[in-house]
Amino acid sequence: MTQSPRAQLAHVRRPVIKIGSAVLAGGGGQAGAPTLDRKRFSALCDDVAAIAAGGTRLPILVSSGAVALGVERLQLPSRPREMALKQAAAAAGQSRLMRLYDDAFEARGLICAQVLLTHADIAHRGRYLNARRALGALVERGVVPVINENDTVSVEEIKFGDNDALAAMVVDLVEADLLVILTDAVGVCSADPRKHPDARRFSVIDRVTPAVEALAGDAGSEVGTGGMVTKLRAARRATEAGVPCAIIPGEPRALQRLLDGEDVGTLVLAQGERLRLRQRWMLDLKARGELRVDDGARTALLEGKKSLLPSGVREVRGSFAQGDPVEIVSLDGHPFARGLAVYAADEVRRIAGLRSGEIEARLGYRLLDCVVHRDDLVVTA
Repeated sequence: MTQSPRAQLAHVRRPVIKIGSAVLAGGGGQAGAPTLDRKRFSALCDDVAAIAAGGTRLPILVSSGAVALGVERLQLPSRPREMALKQAAAAAGQSRLMRLYDDAFEARGLICAQVLLTHADIAHRGRYLNARRALGALVERGVVPVINENDTVSVEEIKFGDNDALAAMVVDLVEADLLVILTDAVGVCSADPRKHPDARRFSVIDRVTPAVEALAGDAGSEVGTGGMVTKLRAARRATEAGVPCAIIPGEPRALQRLLDGEDVGTLVLAQGERLRLRQRWMLDLKARGELRVDDGARTALLEGKKSLLPSGVREVRGSFAQGDPVEIVSLDGHPFARGLAVYAADEVRRIAGLRSGEIEARLGYRLLDCVVHRDDLVVTA
């Protein structure tokens, strides 16, 4: 007899657990400057240690909180908006955050290690593989990685923007079998429960669609950078790569209850089999541009598993170089694939609509007969 999706969570061995600032602040923080709720933090560490007990399951943490602790240490009146001051707060708070984790886990018989990442570490293939190997070595030795975005050096172009997106990318780095996002909400609901008391929680969501994302609105908390919509986007990224995602309240014992199969939070189901590592890596990249293609090209990519030829390109948006990731969208603007560009944006503009045999005459050279090769393309629709 086939187990229910929630019952299958008992077999999870390598969950990635994202802990947001709002959770660490005890449900949104107080008015003014956000602070870390030490009692809540201790309870979360208890939960992580409990699910790691026995040695058959090792959690990987993606933890916010550095900026909030930095605000506290620097005695700032509120969370800074200026990038330089935010980076300063992150620098002041990150060491304190790791000290708290190190002390808490050591007291519970666990060893933890700090890992700081930027989007550039994921986008660069060599650095991606280096990070993957280092995390793999930690996991093999039973060390709990505590991962955060490297806010001190991140700028707008390379920042993840929120740790929900980072957590979804970490799923691939450590080959996790579950993504858990702890939040200050009960899960995904039919409406904002803070405004609509009769809103109902969804126990299971088959797939994150635009309609599901629309339910989230843009509401966030005073201490976090994202809202429910960023969590749903992270869930979509993980589940489309073949890994389920649970969005649950950051309450004591919620993690254990989830892995025991109880109906807590919202479980988003995985979509099919796990993608190959290279395909998952391409999904993690930040698209540098967009190629709008006609219906014939869309069919060739989706059904024929073909490369994207210049004849099918109708519009080029953005500025990208050779090898950069690009989003491939239909004429109505719906993205359905992602791939690595064979030619730079200006070159694609010059050859868009041409037959492959005309590329060399137009550019003076020809790298390949296509704009995106099928081996460097992953379908996302």
